[in-house]
Amino acid sequence: MKKILVILFIVSGLNVNANVRMPLLFSDGMVLQRNKTIPVWGWADANEKVEVRFNKQIKTIQADKDGKWTVGLNAEKAGGPFELIITGKNKIVIKDVLVGEVWICSGQSNMEFQMYKLPDFEIQKELSNEPMIRQFLVAQDLSGTPKEDLKAGAWTISNKENIKDFTAVGYFFAKKLYAELKIPIGIINTSWGGTCVETWTSRQAFEKSDEFKDMIANVPSVNMDAVFETYKKSLLGNIEKIQGFEVTTTNQEQFKNPDYKDANWPEIKVPSLWENQQIGNIDGIVWMRKTITLTAEQAKKEAVLYLSKIDDEDQTYVNGFQVGTNNIWEAKRIYKIPAGVLKEGTNVIAVKITDYSGGGGIYGDSADMKIDFNGSAFPLDGLWKFNVVQVKVSVSPNSYPSLLYNAMINPLIPYAFEGVLWYQGEANVWRANQYKKAFPLMITDWRTKWNQGNFPFYFVQLSTFDEFGGNSLKGSRWAELREAQTETLKLPNTGMAVTTDIGNAKDIHPTNKKDVGLRLSAIALNTIYGKKQVYSGPMYKAMETKGNQITLRFTSTGTGLSTSDKNGILKGFEIAGADKVFYPAKAIIKDNKVIVSSEKVSNPVAVHYGWADDDTEINLFNKENFPASPFRTDNWEMITAKEKYSVSK
Repeated sequence: MKKILVILFIVSGLNVNANVRMPLLFSDGMVLQRNKTIPVWGWADANEKVEVRFNKQIKTIQADKDGKWTVGLNAEKAGGPFELIITGKNKIVIKDVLVGEVWICSGQSNMEFQMYKLPDFEIQKELSNEPMIRQFLVAQDLSGTPKEDLKAGAWTISNKENIKDFTAVGYFFAKKLYAELKIPIGIINTSWGGTCVETWTSRQAFEKSDEFKDMIANVPSVNMDAVFETYKKSLLGNIEKIQGFEVTTTNQEQFKNPDYKDANWPEIKVPSLWENQQIGNIDGIVWMRKTITLTAEQAKKEAVLYLSKIDDEDQTYVNGFQVGTNNIWEAKRIYKIPAGVLKEGTNVIAVKITDYSGGGGIYGDSADMKIDFNGSAFPLDGLWKFNVVQVKVSVSPNSYPSLLYNAMINPLIPYAFEGVLWYQGEANVWRANQYKKAFPLMITDWRTKWNQGNFPFYFVQLSTFDEFGGNSLKGSRWAELREAQTETLKLPNTGMAVTTDIGNAKDIHPTNKKDVGLRLSAIALNTIYGKKQVYSGPMYKAMETKGNQITLRFTSTGTGLSTSDKNGILKGFEIAGADKVFYPAKAIIKDNKVIVSSEKVSNPVAVHYGWADDDTEINLFNKENFPASPFRTDNWEMITAKEKYSVSK
């Protein structure tokens, strides 16, 4: 009897395994790429015959010995809805299938940035009923080896219920394309905040790269369980080394009390995310304390505590009294301090911060760090004490190369699409110089893997963000990263949207995603869809020195150079002599060129434009209102020149 049961169980299992199975991408509501061969693939029993029906096409294929099968449907014109029917020993009917334009949207948090985070989301939601615009949201996942299918994901139609989870950049891009083309638009959103370009690149690409082959040779094929244990040990060890004592929640409730002795706690700069400082990229619980001294006059008043923004959740105490709590990572913390809580002399502000994912800590504008005494302010920016009491141990996508390529890109191949939109680079600013090789490597890698030619690859140049206070005098990692992005335009069929004028120096996630999407769509509409228009701002081409002046020439000037300043004053230009010391420069537009000079530089040799983390003030445009990309004319060594990607062991 036992043998019979075992045989029945095995036969039943074989029948289940024999069912035709499709990748998650192939599901109700999907959008297929028009005017190209349409790869359709899946799994079945070994050598099983599979039939695929779509519109008026019928294709048959036999699965290989491993059960994998792939068939290419003939190119279709835009239209739908259709049904895609796959038949083997079972039958799968995929409904409401459209044919149109498909774009992959990828990168880190500024591509992940969802519609619900927009300041005008309620307005946008009312305008979102667009059944021809659809998003496939790839579930975030890691893998040490290439996966065949995604962890999860589904196609959703743009409407009031679904729009909140659409990538904002991708949605505005798609909406503009639909307005112009009047055909279905599908976006495949595969993004993850805080990730570096190396995790999106395949192992094979690194192995073939002179820049990275030595690095990857020392990285074994990754077992994620082993990675977790190694990462846990390394992470806790690093934190305990930094702060000089154990990571533990023991006695943490005492930390809010003003008489608690925190002299042995290390210090950290505020406001600034932990990721930018010695704590590093952790999720968990950190207590932060600030001791201040107040006068009797200050102490007797009711006051208001300003702590800029806190990522993600805070419980804030003043002299042991809880004055507020908030769990919205982008909300400003403004808490009333009742009369009687403050005292003359020493006072202690204690904040218990819980970071669930992504960035963590107190961040934002230094001007928003203060106690306000009805008009007079006591500043709170600067050094604060900290104590990491709990670490959420999970493997970061940046722990090893290729983790996101394996889990979130490889399963998409060979799905047909028109092009890629990419918004990333913030996580690579420390290795900006090497990004000149890493970013083109990733683009070439994807093109090689898909084998669909040099498909369009359009990316967003980093906007302004005053992360390190970088500039021409002390160097700027953000400027160097922007330069690396500009140099990537040397690859064929690439395009770059410049966003220096629509960023926020105090927020790494600027909320104007509509203009970003529109600028990307301008590139696509011009270069792919025949809508001839200016789609780029001025790009530096060459310089000529004459006396104490340097004359700059540009491409992509449209109908002429201009400035956003109503008085016609150009800002953001600097000039230097052979001593490499840059001074603010006078710059004027003449004959569609820019002439730069300074009384302090009699023999100039180089010009910088917008060479700073925070390049908010720069204002060179063309008359079509596209901003000029920041640039430098020299090739002097930059501050990230020697920084290389490596994997911790």
